[in-house]
Amino acid sequence: MMERFGYSDDELLSLPLSHRGDLLAGRVALVSGAGTGIGKAIAVTLGRLGARLVVCGRKPEKLEATAQLLARAGAEVLAHPLSIRDPDAVAALYLAARDRFGGIDILVNNAGGQFPQAAIDFSPKGFNAVIDTNLAGTWHMMQAAARQWRDQGRPGAIVNIVAVVGRGMPGVAHTCAARAGVIALSKTVAIEWAPLGIRVNCIAPGIIATEGMNVYPDEARADMPNTNLMRRFGTALDVAELAVHLAGPGGNFITGEVVHVDGGNQIWGDQWTIPRPDWYTTPQASPFPGR
Repeated sequence: MMERFGYSDDELLSLPLSHRGDLLAGRVALVSGAGTGIGKAIAVTLGRLGARLVVCGRKPEKLEATAQLLARAGAEVLAHPLSIRDPDAVAALYLAARDRFGGIDILVNNAGGQFPQAAIDFSPKGFNAVIDTNLAGTWHMMQAAARQWRDQGRPGAIVNIVAVVGRGMPGVAHTCAARAGVIALSKTVAIEWAPLGIRVNCIAPGIIATEGMNVYPDEARADMPNTNLMRRFGTALDVAELAVHLAGPGGNFITGEVVHVDGGNQIWGDQWTIPRPDWYTTPQASPFPGR
Protein backbone atom coordinates (compact mmCIF):
# COMPACT_ATOMS: atom_id res chain seq x y z
CA MET A 1 0.00 0.00 0.00
CA MET A 2 2.82 2.40 0.85
CA GLU A 3 5.99 3.27 -1.01
CA ARG A 4 9.20 3.10 1.01
CA PHE A 5 9.11 6.79 1.88
CA GLY A 6 5.69 8.13 1.05
CA TYR A 7 2.33 7.70 -0.61
CA SER A 8 1.56 8.14 -4.27
CA ASP A 9 -1.07 10.71 -5.22
CA ASP A 10 -3.56 7.98 -6.08
CA GLU A 11 -3.05 6.39 -2.66
CA LEU A 12 -3.66 9.70 -0.90
CA LEU A 13 -6.99 9.94 -2.69
CA SER A 14 -8.09 6.37 -2.03
CA LEU A 15 -6.74 5.26 1.36
CA PRO A 16 -9.60 4.37 3.75
CA LEU A 17 -10.29 7.07 6.34
CA SER A 18 -11.68 6.55 9.83
CA HIS A 19 -13.92 9.64 9.73
CA ARG A 20 -17.18 10.12 7.87
CA GLY A 21 -16.84 11.87 4.52
CA ASP A 22 -18.70 15.08 5.38
CA LEU A 23 -17.11 15.62 8.79
CA LEU A 24 -15.51 18.97 7.86
CA ALA A 25 -18.07 20.24 5.39
CA GLY A 26 -18.32 24.02 5.65
CA ARG A 27 -14.95 24.34 7.41
CA VAL A 28 -11.92 26.15 5.99
CA ALA A 29 -8.48 24.80 6.87
CA LEU A 30 -5.06 26.37 6.38
CA VAL A 31 -2.16 23.92 6.14
CA SER A 32 1.43 25.12 5.95
CA GLY A 33 4.17 23.06 4.34
CA ALA A 34 1.47 21.38 2.26
CA GLY A 35 3.62 20.71 -0.80
CA THR A 36 5.12 17.44 0.41
CA GLY A 37 5.07 14.72 3.01
CA ILE A 38 2.97 15.03 6.16
CA GLY A 39 1.59 18.45 5.21
CA LYS A 40 0.38 17.20 1.84
CA ALA A 41 -1.25 14.17 3.45
CA ILE A 42 -2.99 16.35 6.04
CA ALA A 43 -4.28 18.77 3.39
CA VAL A 44 -5.62 15.99 1.18
CA THR A 45 -7.23 14.21 4.14
CA LEU A 46 -8.97 17.41 5.26
CA GLY A 47 -10.13 18.01 1.70
CA ARG A 48 -11.50 14.49 1.35
CA LEU A 49 -13.55 15.13 4.49
CA GLY A 50 -15.23 18.20 3.02
CA ALA A 51 -13.00 21.10 4.09
CA ARG A 52 -12.02 23.93 1.80
CA LEU A 53 -8.28 24.41 1.84
CA VAL A 54 -5.70 27.16 1.94
CA VAL A 55 -2.29 25.61 1.34
CA CYS A 56 1.00 27.43 1.69
CA GLY A 57 4.70 26.71 1.40
CA ARG A 58 7.89 27.99 -0.16
CA LYS A 59 7.80 26.15 -3.49
CA PRO A 60 5.01 27.17 -5.89
CA GLU A 61 5.33 24.10 -8.11
CA LYS A 62 4.84 21.68 -5.21
CA LEU A 63 1.90 23.68 -3.89
CA GLU A 64 0.30 23.65 -7.31
CA ALA A 65 0.66 19.86 -7.44
CA THR A 66 -1.11 19.62 -4.08
CA ALA A 67 -3.81 22.00 -5.29
CA GLN A 68 -4.42 19.82 -8.35
CA LEU A 69 -4.66 16.75 -6.14
CA LEU A 70 -7.17 18.50 -3.90
CA ALA A 71 -9.20 19.46 -6.95
CA ARG A 72 -9.30 15.77 -7.89
CA ALA A 73 -10.68 15.15 -4.40
CA GLY A 74 -13.42 17.71 -5.05
CA ALA A 75 -12.06 20.29 -2.64
CA GLU A 76 -11.98 24.02 -3.27
CA VAL A 77 -8.44 25.27 -2.70
CA LEU A 78 -6.33 28.43 -2.59
CA ALA A 79 -2.58 27.89 -3.06
CA HIS A 80 -0.44 30.70 -1.66
CA PRO A 81 3.37 30.46 -1.79
CA LEU A 82 5.28 32.28 0.97
CA SER A 83 7.97 31.99 3.62
CA ILE A 84 6.46 31.74 7.09
CA ARG A 85 9.58 33.48 8.39
CA ASP A 86 8.21 36.76 6.98
CA PRO A 87 5.43 38.17 9.20
CA ASP A 88 4.30 40.56 6.46
CA ALA A 89 3.93 37.65 4.05
CA VAL A 90 1.97 35.74 6.69
CA ALA A 91 -0.35 38.74 7.18
CA ALA A 92 -0.94 38.83 3.42
CA LEU A 93 -1.77 35.12 3.46
CA TYR A 94 -4.51 35.63 6.03
CA LEU A 95 -5.94 38.54 4.06
CA ALA A 96 -6.04 36.31 0.97
CA ALA A 97 -7.79 33.56 2.94
CA ARG A 98 -10.33 36.07 4.25
CA ASP A 99 -10.98 37.47 0.77
CA ARG A 100 -11.44 34.01 -0.74
CA PHE A 101 -13.25 32.12 2.01
CA GLY A 102 -14.20 34.71 4.62
CA GLY A 103 -11.51 33.41 6.97
CA ILE A 104 -10.39 30.05 8.30
CA ASP A 105 -11.58 27.66 11.00
CA ILE A 106 -8.55 25.38 11.33
CA LEU A 107 -4.82 26.05 11.22
CA VAL A 108 -2.35 23.18 10.86
CA ASN A 109 1.23 24.37 11.28
CA ASN A 110 3.30 21.75 9.53
CA ALA A 111 5.94 23.86 7.75
CA GLY A 112 9.48 23.51 9.00
CA GLY A 113 12.80 21.96 8.22
CA GLN A 114 16.13 20.86 9.60
CA PHE A 115 19.33 19.15 8.59
CA PRO A 116 21.12 16.41 10.52
CA GLN A 117 24.44 17.50 11.98
CA ALA A 118 26.38 17.19 15.22
CA ALA A 119 25.43 20.20 17.37
CA ILE A 120 29.06 21.12 17.97
CA ASP A 121 29.40 21.80 14.24
CA PHE A 122 26.34 24.07 13.78
CA SER A 123 27.07 27.41 12.18
CA PRO A 124 25.22 30.45 13.54
CA LYS A 125 23.46 30.79 10.18
CA GLY A 126 22.32 27.17 10.11
CA PHE A 127 21.10 27.19 13.70
CA ASN A 128 19.25 30.48 13.30
CA ALA A 129 17.61 29.36 10.06
CA VAL A 130 16.02 26.36 11.77
CA ILE A 131 14.91 28.39 14.80
CA ASP A 132 13.52 31.15 12.57
CA THR A 133 11.45 28.72 10.50
CA ASN A 134 10.35 26.14 13.03
CA LEU A 135 9.74 28.42 16.01
CA ALA A 136 9.33 32.03 14.85
CA GLY A 137 7.55 31.06 11.62
CA THR A 138 5.10 28.84 13.49
CA TRP A 139 4.47 31.69 15.92
CA HIS A 140 3.74 34.18 13.13
CA MET A 141 1.11 31.77 11.79
CA MET A 142 -0.44 31.16 15.21
CA GLN A 143 -0.66 34.82 16.16
CA ALA A 144 -2.11 35.88 12.82
CA ALA A 145 -4.80 33.19 13.07
CA ALA A 146 -5.70 34.16 16.64
CA ARG A 147 -5.94 37.83 15.73
CA GLN A 148 -8.23 37.10 12.79
CA TRP A 149 -10.46 34.89 14.93
CA ARG A 150 -10.57 37.50 17.68
CA ASP A 151 -11.44 40.27 15.25
CA GLN A 152 -14.13 38.17 13.56
CA GLY A 153 -15.56 36.89 16.83
CA ARG A 154 -15.26 33.26 15.76
CA PRO A 155 -13.64 30.23 17.41
CA GLY A 156 -10.71 28.34 15.94
CA ALA A 157 -8.48 25.31 16.29
CA ILE A 158 -4.69 25.17 15.90
CA VAL A 159 -2.69 21.98 15.47
CA ASN A 160 1.08 22.34 15.55
CA ILE A 161 3.23 19.54 14.14
CA VAL A 162 6.28 19.30 16.39
CA ALA A 163 8.67 16.41 17.22
CA VAL A 164 9.44 13.90 19.95
CA VAL A 165 11.79 16.09 21.95
CA GLY A 166 11.28 15.08 25.58
CA ARG A 167 14.57 13.20 25.84
CA GLY A 168 16.45 14.98 23.08
CA MET A 169 17.21 13.77 19.57
CA PRO A 170 20.92 13.69 18.70
CA GLY A 171 21.69 15.20 15.31
CA VAL A 172 18.88 17.76 15.28
CA ALA A 173 19.44 19.80 18.44
CA HIS A 174 18.34 22.93 16.58
CA THR A 175 14.92 21.54 15.72
CA CYS A 176 14.54 20.10 19.23
CA ALA A 177 15.09 23.59 20.61
CA ALA A 178 12.56 25.07 18.18
CA ARG A 179 9.91 22.39 18.62
CA ALA A 180 10.21 22.52 22.41
CA GLY A 181 9.59 26.24 22.09
CA VAL A 182 6.47 25.61 20.02
CA ILE A 183 5.20 23.16 22.64
CA ALA A 184 5.71 25.73 25.41
CA LEU A 185 4.06 28.42 23.29
CA SER A 186 1.11 26.16 22.56
CA LYS A 187 0.49 25.31 26.21
CA THR A 188 0.73 28.97 27.19
CA VAL A 189 -1.55 30.41 24.53
CA ALA A 190 -4.02 27.56 25.00
CA ILE A 191 -4.60 29.24 28.37
CA GLU A 192 -4.51 32.83 27.13
CA TRP A 193 -6.74 32.19 24.12
CA ALA A 194 -9.32 29.93 25.76
CA PRO A 195 -11.65 32.93 26.37
CA LEU A 196 -11.56 33.51 22.60
CA GLY A 197 -12.76 29.98 21.88
CA ILE A 198 -9.39 28.97 20.41
CA ARG A 199 -8.01 25.50 21.05
CA VAL A 200 -4.28 24.81 20.60
CA ASN A 201 -2.72 21.35 20.47
CA CYS A 202 0.46 19.68 19.20
CA ILE A 203 1.17 16.43 17.40
CA ALA A 204 4.64 14.95 17.89
CA PRO A 205 5.36 12.46 15.09
CA GLY A 206 8.11 9.91 15.45
CA ILE A 207 9.68 8.29 12.39
CA ILE A 208 7.20 8.79 9.57
CA ALA A 209 7.79 7.29 6.13
CA THR A 210 7.86 10.36 3.88
CA GLU A 211 10.40 11.70 1.43
CA GLY A 212 11.76 13.83 4.29
CA MET A 213 13.55 10.71 5.55
CA ASN A 214 15.94 10.97 2.63
CA VAL A 215 17.92 13.77 4.34
CA TYR A 216 19.23 11.37 6.98
CA PRO A 217 22.31 9.13 6.58
CA ASP A 218 21.64 5.52 5.54
CA GLU A 219 23.09 4.17 8.80
CA ALA A 220 20.81 6.31 10.97
CA ARG A 221 17.75 5.62 8.81
CA ALA A 222 18.32 1.86 8.89
CA ASP A 223 18.39 1.91 12.70
CA MET A 224 15.28 4.06 13.15
CA PRO A 225 12.70 1.22 13.21
CA ASN A 226 14.56 -0.24 16.20
CA THR A 227 13.85 2.88 18.27
CA ASN A 228 10.13 2.29 18.82
CA LEU A 229 8.06 -0.52 20.29
CA MET A 230 6.34 -1.28 16.97
CA ARG A 231 9.69 -1.63 15.18
CA ARG A 232 8.58 0.18 12.05
CA PHE A 233 7.98 3.55 10.42
CA GLY A 234 4.64 5.28 10.84
CA THR A 235 2.72 6.76 7.93
CA ALA A 236 1.67 10.26 7.01
CA LEU A 237 -1.95 9.12 7.29
CA ASP A 238 -1.35 8.23 10.95
CA VAL A 239 -0.56 11.90 11.55
CA ALA A 240 -3.29 13.23 9.26
CA GLU A 241 -6.05 11.24 10.97
CA LEU A 242 -5.00 12.59 14.37
CA ALA A 243 -4.92 16.15 13.00
CA VAL A 244 -8.51 15.68 11.85
CA HIS A 245 -9.52 14.49 15.31
CA LEU A 246 -7.81 17.34 17.18
CA ALA A 247 -8.99 20.06 14.79
CA GLY A 248 -12.48 18.69 14.23
CA PRO A 249 -15.51 18.07 16.45
CA GLY A 250 -13.89 15.02 18.06
CA GLY A 251 -11.37 17.30 19.75
CA ASN A 252 -13.79 19.87 21.11
CA PHE A 253 -12.72 19.27 24.72
CA ILE A 254 -8.97 18.96 24.06
CA THR A 255 -6.57 21.88 24.35
CA GLY A 256 -3.00 22.42 25.51
CA GLU A 257 -2.03 18.82 24.74
CA VAL A 258 0.89 17.14 22.98
CA VAL A 259 -0.08 13.81 21.40
CA HIS A 260 2.73 11.51 20.30
CA VAL A 261 2.44 9.44 17.12
CA ASP A 262 5.68 7.55 17.50
CA GLY A 263 5.07 3.84 18.07
CA GLY A 264 6.11 4.26 21.70
CA ASN A 265 9.51 5.84 21.02
CA GLN A 266 9.18 8.40 23.80
CA ILE A 267 8.60 5.75 26.47
CA TRP A 268 11.15 3.21 25.28
CA GLY A 269 13.70 3.97 22.60
CA ASP A 270 16.33 6.48 21.71
CA GLN A 271 16.58 8.02 18.27
CA TRP A 272 19.66 9.27 16.46
CA THR A 273 19.46 11.12 13.17
CA ILE A 274 23.23 10.81 12.70
CA PRO A 275 25.36 7.68 13.22
CA ARG A 276 26.00 6.82 16.87
CA PRO A 277 29.58 7.43 18.07
CA ASP A 278 31.49 4.31 19.13
CA TRP A 279 31.19 5.44 22.75
CA TYR A 280 27.51 4.36 22.74
CA THR A 281 28.18 0.85 21.48
CA THR A 282 31.67 0.08 22.80
CA PRO A 283 32.20 0.72 26.55
CA GLN A 284 35.99 0.82 26.10
CA ALA A 285 35.57 3.85 23.83
CA SER A 286 34.35 6.09 26.68
CA PRO A 287 36.33 9.35 26.93
CA PHE A 288 35.50 9.69 30.63
CA PRO A 289 38.15 8.48 33.10
CA GLY A 290 37.15 5.98 35.75
CA ARG A 291 36.64 7.17 39.31
